[in-house]
Amino acid sequence: MSETAPGRPLVEVSELTKTYGTVEALKSASFSIQQGEIIALLGPNGAGKTTMMKILTGYLEPSSGQVKIDGMDIETQRTAVQKRLGYLPENAPIYGEMLVQDYLLFAARMRGVVEADVLKSVTDAVVNTGLQDVLIRPIAELSKGFRQRVGLAQAILHRPKLLILDEPTNGLDPTQIVEMRGLIKRLSKTSTILLSTHILSEAEATCERAIIIFRGEIKADAAMGDLSIHQEVRATILQDGKTGVDRHLVEQALGDQANFCLVKLTEEQKDGNHFLTLQLRGQGKPMSDRLLAMQVAELCYSKGWKMCELKPHAHNLESIFNDLTRV
Repeated sequence: MSETAPGRPLVEVSELTKTYGTVEALKSASFSIQQGEIIALLGPNGAGKTTMMKILTGYLEPSSGQVKIDGMDIETQRTAVQKRLGYLPENAPIYGEMLVQDYLLFAARMRGVVEADVLKSVTDAVVNTGLQDVLIRPIAELSKGFRQRVGLAQAILHRPKLLILDEPTNGLDPTQIVEMRGLIKRLSKTSTILLSTHILSEAEATCERAIIIFRGEIKADAAMGDLSIHQEVRATILQDGKTGVDRHLVEQALGDQANFCLVKLTEEQKDGNHFLTLQLRGQGKPMSDRLLAMQVAELCYSKGWKMCELKPHAHNLESIFNDLTRV
């Protein structure tokens, strides 16, 4: 397995576009992946994730743009690039009538593994995926979890530099998901991993970075910790006609603030009273939830607003994902 040049990304995607007739599945998507990263490709159904993966693996040609993997253009050096890839599509390419060991031996030879290395490659893949106890069983008789392991084993037989996994935990039970999570982390010691998933908690638990795609466009690309760099709080104030506090006055007052801004304002009526709930985000230099809450409280006091509640707003991957993919 060749070494990637120092400082050069393992994967470079530049202005990638894919159209099907009048439908743009991908729109000028660009990102890069460094060797050793575990990246989550996130997005709702139809966002363009599978199209992106098929282009990266050379199964689909882009309408425009460029993909380089290990310094090689996938359109002009497809065979060389594919030798460096391992791919587990959502429906694993396995033959149910074959025994596990026979299928993996067959897959190793199809992958071009040198005959003298076939047995060792299969043995390593079996150990890495925990298939020792099912080697002489027909694949069709295995549970969904073990079939996924067989599919993953065929993807790593040739020790790929880049491992692309499309919904690797799809259809697995909670125990199998935990096992797959541990397996992916072990494989990341030797392969860079790009995986798509609908289970956001799995992305948070497994991946170091997330690329969020929606309607073919990259909406976010950041380390998991950096996605929530802006701290937020929620404040609920009483909408009191006597003091003149209303939505428009509140919005005007908040518009003058330099340290935080309004993300969302909602109105609610309860027990005959009207309330405004403000979702506020810190801006400028990062600040703690406590400091942001203190500044919001000071503003409410200075304006004479009757504040009923003030609390940090949980800003996890799910809330970020929903914000970025809301129609």
